[in-house]
Amino acid sequence: MRLLVNFSKKKGTAPIIAQAVKDTGVLINVERAVIDSSEGEALIEVPDDQCKLIRSTMTRLGATVRQLEHGIGVDQSECVDCGACISVCPREVFSFDADFKLVVAEDKCVLCGKCIPACPHKALTLPV
Repeated sequence: MRLLVNFSKKKGTAPIIAQAVKDTGVLINVERAVIDSSEGEALIEVPDDQCKLIRSTMTRLGATVRQLEHGIGVDQSECVDCGACISVCPREVFSFDADFKLVVAEDKCVLCGKCIPACPHKALTLPV
């Protein structure tokens, strides 16, 4: 299960991910993290059966946690299968099938957003 974790120094300075691992014993895979001196966001993956425990632990530690159901969104009415997104994606989320139609592997997406400005038809969006 993938969770998007947002935290702010205003709510405390504890190492939230490390503390959650220590408190629960659940290993957490960090797929992407953007952190500066005042706030941060991390996309993590945890075992499905431990999702509720990790979510409640991190919330208790001061983070905002949201379960992600989807990766990048593709508006099929705008997508022209040009492949511009393929070359900029660091996780190989996009590919072509045998008929040169765009294929999206949402489960590989780490929500980096690099594909969004590359799309000439603005067919790609991050989940809200």
